[in-house]
Amino acid sequence: MKISVVICTHNPREEFLRRTLASLRGQTLPTIQWELLVIDNASTVPLANRCDISWQSNSHHLHEPKLGKLNAWLLGMREARAEIILFVDDDNVLAPDYLEQALLVGEQWPFVGAWGGSVIPEYEIPLPAWVGEEEWRLTVVDVKVDVWSNLREGYATIPVGAGLCIRRQVAQKYLERCASNPVSAKLDRNGKGLGGYGDIDLAHCAIDLGLGTGKSTRLRLTHLIPAGRLTFDYLVRHAESDACSMMLFRASRGLPLPKPKEHSCLEKLRWFLHRIKNRVPRERYEIQKAYHRGVAKGFELAKEFIAQPPQK
Repeated sequence: MKISVVICTHNPREEFLRRTLASLRGQTLPTIQWELLVIDNASTVPLANRCDISWQSNSHHLHEPKLGKLNAWLLGMREARAEIILFVDDDNVLAPDYLEQALLVGEQWPFVGAWGGSVIPEYEIPLPAWVGEEEWRLTVVDVKVDVWSNLREGYATIPVGAGLCIRRQVAQKYLERCASNPVSAKLDRNGKGLGGYGDIDLAHCAIDLGLGTGKSTRLRLTHLIPAGRLTFDYLVRHAESDACSMMLFRASRGLPLPKPKEHSCLEKLRWFLHRIKNRVPRERYEIQKAYHRGVAKGFELAKEFIAQPPQK
C-alpha cells in the first residue's frame, strides 16, 4: 500500500462526485498499490448506499457525524494506512497519472513533507469579468515551475488542500496539534461557513518537522466550480471569512499580525479616485472591504492567542 486517497464530502453534487471517482478509477497506478477512503461528513442522506466504490478492493466508506471538513480530514488521517496520504475534494477530477506522479515527487523530494500541483478550473458558467485577480479565491492554481522551500511566510510553495499530498509523520504531527491547539481545531469550512487555512496549517506541520513544502508541475487536477461560487455574494463572504481565518492562523503560529487600520477620509477619497481612473469594478471594491472587515474581526478573535506583538 503506497498511497491512501482520502475524499471528504458533505452533501455532494452527485455528478461532480461521480466524475471525481471516475478519475480515480482511471488512474495508471494499479489499484492494489493504493487505498480509497470516502468519508461522509454528516450528509443529509447517507452516502454509502449511493456511492459505489467496489471497483477498488482497498476501499472503505467511513462516517464522520461531527460536521466540519477538518473533522473528516482528521478521521481520514487516523484511518489511512499508507505512508503518503492524498486529499481529494469531491469536485476534483485528477489527471490519469496523478497518483503515480504524486509518488514520484515524494521519492524525488524526500525533504518535502507536503506537496501539490496545479488546480485548473472548469466553470459551470462563464467566469464574470469583474472577478479578475480575485480568481484565486476559487482555488485556482497554475504551477509553471517546480518549487519548494521551508519558509513559513508567503504561499509560493505551500500547496492548497485540493490534491494535497502529505507524509504520515506530518499527519501525525497535525493530529497532535489539533488535539492541543484550540485555534487549529476551528480552522477550515464547517457546513455553509467559508473559513479556511486548515490546509495551510497542515502544510506548516511539515515545516515543524524540519521538512519543506512544494508544488510540482507533474501534478494536475481539474476543479469543477459550480455557478453558485461565481456570485458576488459568495466571493464577498469568502473574502471576509478567509481573512478572519488568516488572522487566527497567524496568531496560533506566533506569526506577526497585520494590525487593522482605520482609513482616513483622504485615503478613502484617494481610493475612490483610483477606482474611477482605473475603472475598478464595484464588486472588487466590495470584496476588498469584506477582506478588511475579516482582518478586523480576526484580530479581535485572535488577541488571546497572540504570541508576539502585531506589526506597526
